[in-house]
Amino acid sequence: MRLTHWLVTSVSVAVTLTLTTAASASNAPPNTPSAVAAPATALVGPLFSAGLARQHTCTASVLDSPGHDLILTAAHCVSGNGTGILFAPGYDRGATPYGVWTSVAAYVDPSWISDQDPQHDVAILRLARRQVPGGSVGVADVTRVAEAIAPAPRPGEQLSVPSYPAGIEDQPISCNVSAYYFGKYPSFNCAGYVGGTSGAPWLARIGHSWVVTGVIGGLHQGGCVDYTSYSSAFGLDTYRLWLRAAFHQPADTVPVAGPDGC
Repeated sequence: MRLTHWLVTSVSVAVTLTLTTAASASNAPPNTPSAVAAPATALVGPLFSAGLARQHTCTASVLDSPGHDLILTAAHCVSGNGTGILFAPGYDRGATPYGVWTSVAAYVDPSWISDQDPQHDVAILRLARRQVPGGSVGVADVTRVAEAIAPAPRPGEQLSVPSYPAGIEDQPISCNVSAYYFGKYPSFNCAGYVGGTSGAPWLARIGHSWVVTGVIGGLHQGGCVDYTSYSSAFGLDTYRLWLRAAFHQPADTVPVAGPDGC
């Protein structure tokens, strides 16, 4: 899925994009489902590295936290101090109904910093708060929806994966998938998850709330073909990462992502 690496230095974001577009024909095996255009949701949005007039780089989602100011994406989508990345929840063909939010800090697991361990291809970005009469608000105060971190999906667990293929003034896609494991990596099969979909949340519904059990990333930084996607296996390390970000502990300097191995 990730065939071309390039670095946008103006905001220190490493992005991995495929030359394939959402409109390109997939070489998926017969009977593989395909992602379809989906209504935008306040929970998910694209990440922009060079302003909204340029195509977005990855996908992110609003993460529950005491400060209501965190989003979740893949670690290979971020480099440097992670500042200046723009997030537009609910983005739909250029419309930004919940505003555009700017990252001020990045958090990744120590093993991603030391050797880019694909089992820790997860990043949390803290977004600047907005001043309003009487105080300030975080992104989740505006979207009024956020997801909680949950363990990696069980084999056969049903998930929804909303995402944004790379483009300009694009709209989201989604696919309802069944999780399985390729070795130690959570996986799913659905065609159409091309460049720009890295960081997309693997969502499960519990009652009236959403939980996130993975993000597109991990093995080969998400996958080498558009019809098979991977995630790092969420566990205690993911929860510890959330704790550091949620309580605004010192942020990280993230290395530029190396080759995806495809």
